[in-house]
Order: sequence, then structure tokens, then C-alpha cells
Amino acid sequence: MKKLILMGRVAAGKTTLTQALKGEQLHYCKTQYINYTDTIIDTPGEYTEVNHLGAALALYAYEADIVGIVISANEPFCVFPPNCTCLVNREVIGIITGIDKPDANIPLAERWMNNCGCEKIFYVSSYTGEGLEEIIDYLNRD
Repeated sequence: MKKLILMGRVAAGKTTLTQALKGEQLHYCKTQYINYTDTIIDTPGEYTEVNHLGAALALYAYEADIVGIVISANEPFCVFPPNCTCLVNREVIGIITGIDKPDANIPLAERWMNNCGCEKIFYVSSYTGEGLEEIIDYLNRD
């Protein structure tokens, strides 16, 4: 399985997605530091939100095969700049989380992903399991 690094703002659903992809019980856990597992690197949202920490994400991306930009379907704004996928020399995918939330605005999150430069976008709910199998299958491809 290819190693995936997840990047997104605080509360985008990165840690919950990590738990769901690993088949773990879902529980809230604030990510305070870079968490490495055998297939997923989970990053704190502050690394995306705080300008001087953002460069660290590009460096951590070198330890992964695929970069996953994570945006919740109910986020009020996007922290990623246009065409940011060119900042790393890895494949970048978009992951829209929380598609089951009542206030989800999937078309808006999809526009933000397209603006970032993501050509492949996954739509997931870590709670219902929708879309998880597609990500796992994608990471298992050669």
C-alpha cells in the first residue's frame, strides 16, 4: 500500500479519516504532532493554517507516496492557495470529508479542490464508511 500524508486545516477530519482507514474505532483525538503509521502520516491542522509551518508540510511530503489535501464538506473557507499541488513532487489527491453532514456543501468543496489543482477527488464519510474503500483501493494500486 502506498503511504499517504494528510494535510488540511484544524477539524477537517484528517485524524478521523486515519482511524476509519485503519479500521479503528472513531474517537476525537487532537493531533498535536506529526503521527506516522505504516501507511498514513497524519499532520496537525496548524501546519496548514500557520504560514511559517507550511513549508514543513512540503518536507514531510517527501516521506509519502501520495499527498492528500483534506477539506471538510462544511468548511466555511479554504486555506489552500490556487495551484498549490505544484509545491510537492508527489501525486496530490483531494479528499472531501464529512459528506454526510447536514450542512455539507460538496460542490463548493469540490471547486476548492479543483482550484488547488487536484485532478483526483474522493468523497468520504468516516462515520458511514462511504468512499473509504475507494481510497484504500487507490492506495493499493501499483
